[in-house]
Amino acid sequence: MLIILQFLMGVLLVFSCLGYMLLVRKTLSLPWEFTPVFVFSSIACIVFLGGLAGQLYAVSLAVMILGLFAYAAIVFLRLRQGAKLRFSFSIFQISFLAGSLIFLLVLFQNKLTHYDNFSHWAIVLKVMLSTDAFPTPASSLIDFKNYPLGVSSFLYYICRFAGHAESVMLFAQGLLIFSCFYAMFGIVSEKKRFLLYAFLGFGLSMLSFFNITIRITNLLVDFLLPIYALAILAAVYRFRNEIRRACIVVLPLAGLLTVMKSTGIIFAAIGLVFLIYTWLTHPSKPGWKNALAVGGLICAALLPYFGWSWRMATVFQGIKNKFNVSSSGLQGMERGKTPEQMHDIISLFLKSSTDLTTRPAMGIVAFELMAIAASIFAAVVLKKKWNLWKALIALDLVLLLYYAGILGLYLYSMPLDEAIRLAGFERYASSIVVLFVGGLVMCAMVDLERSFHYKIGEVPDYHAFKNVKMKGYYQKGIMACIAVAATLLLSEYNGILSIAKSYETTLPYKVYKVTGDRWYKGGQEDNSKYLFYASDRDQQVTNYYMQYVGKYYLYAPKVDGICLFYEDNMDNLLSGYDYLVVVESDYDGNRLLKKHYGVDMQEGIYKITRSGEQIVLTLL
Repeated sequence: MLIILQFLMGVLLVFSCLGYMLLVRKTLSLPWEFTPVFVFSSIACIVFLGGLAGQLYAVSLAVMILGLFAYAAIVFLRLRQGAKLRFSFSIFQISFLAGSLIFLLVLFQNKLTHYDNFSHWAIVLKVMLSTDAFPTPASSLIDFKNYPLGVSSFLYYICRFAGHAESVMLFAQGLLIFSCFYAMFGIVSEKKRFLLYAFLGFGLSMLSFFNITIRITNLLVDFLLPIYALAILAAVYRFRNEIRRACIVVLPLAGLLTVMKSTGIIFAAIGLVFLIYTWLTHPSKPGWKNALAVGGLICAALLPYFGWSWRMATVFQGIKNKFNVSSSGLQGMERGKTPEQMHDIISLFLKSSTDLTTRPAMGIVAFELMAIAASIFAAVVLKKKWNLWKALIALDLVLLLYYAGILGLYLYSMPLDEAIRLAGFERYASSIVVLFVGGLVMCAMVDLERSFHYKIGEVPDYHAFKNVKMKGYYQKGIMACIAVAATLLLSEYNGILSIAKSYETTLPYKVYKVTGDRWYKGGQEDNSKYLFYASDRDQQVTNYYMQYVGKYYLYAPKVDGICLFYEDNMDNLLSGYDYLVVVESDYDGNRLLKKHYGVDMQEGIYKITRSGEQIVLTLL
């Protein structure tokens, strides 16, 4: 019965989202490419603001019901007008929808495995789903309380009605990812030029090469940051001659981006700067209305950011966070790092940034050279004025500023133990490289579109080429782009599928098999004290990975871990806990438990009790 009810709620959720999409299409006349990302981002922002107001569930329920009313009203009006339901899809739309569906379905076969899911992203979502509210200072399960909850709000909305399984969480995030990619194709003006779609698809598929460290099989937002910025760039370019319309489309995207992560404001700024540049270079009358629209957009887009900042300054006043970028925090961190340590950080940073064996550095150099070569070829051979070189200069500037910002983060904000080893560097670098590569690919596509001898509509379609030879090149270009894109996407698909198939070898699976996934009504935390035991393979105990996984599945904040027993201290150690959780047994551990407590060590949960002076272990 519960499964049937969950299925019905999922169906209602689909119709609710569809209702909003039809409403947006009807009222704003948005192209389909921008409709899904506009709707999903708007829902995320509204739910986020509801969370700030302490009405997370009520606002989510209202959003869903209003979407259903919108769907019912639009269908009723169409039937009343005698309009027939017609579905018309282009070859591109069929290809994109089929590809997206394949990846979304494979996400249903995946579970959470990445370290940061359990240290923050997934546990925050679990707290939100359990309490129907944003975390508070009393949420002892969450260590890093200053991470914004923009994406988490959208995941909450989907999971609240479609179920809180890990696969549903991944599916919800997948909706945001593929809606962004769909929006990027909105820059194509000549819809009948399939080469443009093939070229853009080929270029964007290469982004998967730089996404290995932040695959879509987790809830991390490092990949969402750049592709959301790219979606904003695509929307601004598409509506470059309709600035007020561009502002409407960009508003929820930029608003969500500012509360996606602490660095989200940087990516939002990139999109907003491009919007301002486009507005200034495409003047129209009356100018004051466009100026008012741009100014209003910037103010409105920053509302979620300032709302979150207000929450941090009030609700979490005095709470210590992982990163502190206030002026006093900078001074404190500066005092905490010696000049020698800062020199070591800078040296390691420069070495890592220029290491051509890493994917980010490899991507930057490769696409720098390709962009320069393409610009020269267009100018010398094709005699065309491409804008690719301008985009390259702008993106290089963004790249340098971003890397300088990362270095500042390590020097002045990040704790020393993480800064000295550049924790998370490849993920941070991969985010900006995805933006860099995606921006160049989109600009190259626009240049390519402007380079055709005839525009679609100027002549009959079968005459839309300079000559037969050029038409042959066109057809071969389509086949080459599709072949390479399919190869890259197949590799990504196989990688995700491989992760799913190897899940039973992972630590989260081993912990889940022992503890299960516990959800408590009302979000009441389990305050029992747990001691986890497993080997320290890949430093899974010393780096606190096992403990975070245990916290997530048990919904218990008091979890410690060990990888071996010290015989002289066993009674004293165990007496401080309520349960011993054996995730992985070994010979030495089995020998000591057998010797002191008369139990054979096997994977499971042991209740720890005291009988007089004797510790008793009981396998549950």
